[in-house]
Amino acid sequence: MRRRLLTVLLAVLLLGTASPAVAAQPSSLRPLADLSGQRVRIADKVAAAKFGTTQPIDDPVREQQILDGVAAKAPGLGLDPAGAVEFFRDQIEANKVVQRGLYELWTAHPEQAPTERPDLPTEVRPVIDRLNAGLLDELAATSDTRARPWCGGALAVSIAVTGHRLHLDRLHERALRRSLDSACESH
Repeated sequence: MRRRLLTVLLAVLLLGTASPAVAAQPSSLRPLADLSGQRVRIADKVAAAKFGTTQPIDDPVREQQILDGVAAKAPGLGLDPAGAVEFFRDQIEANKVVQRGLYELWTAHPEQAPTERPDLPTEVRPVIDRLNAGLLDELAATSDTRARPWCGGALAVSIAVTGHRLHLDRLHERALRRSLDSACESH
């Protein structure tokens, strides 16, 4: 808790000293970070649905469906399909970071493994699909901000605030950072 608070305070201090343009739009990337944070958290349910089954963490067919859908919708939102696909590939990889971390934890501590298995097609995937639609909309809404040289600083603040607000542990914080690796176009 203390570490998260220090991270948020440091990010705010850095933001305040970065540039007037960053200070003028400190929250513009927060919705994007928030949706990514929610998507990172839903990975717990994905892991719970798959753990102890023959279903692997990697699901190339489902992943390709998501990426193909993003590539098809991107131009209509004014987004470069390749950039949007890269962003969603990061979202998928971040989800796997959480799943692998939870598998490791649950294997080492079976008493902490989930006792209920959510249904992926009916319970979990509709939530992921809704979050993906929101993320795609936010990518379009933040195109200008994400192209700015100060995007990295604004994104760092948004990540810190989101991690604190969602009470993310280290695993989920790491996944959140991974999910936004390609959010800034000037990276």
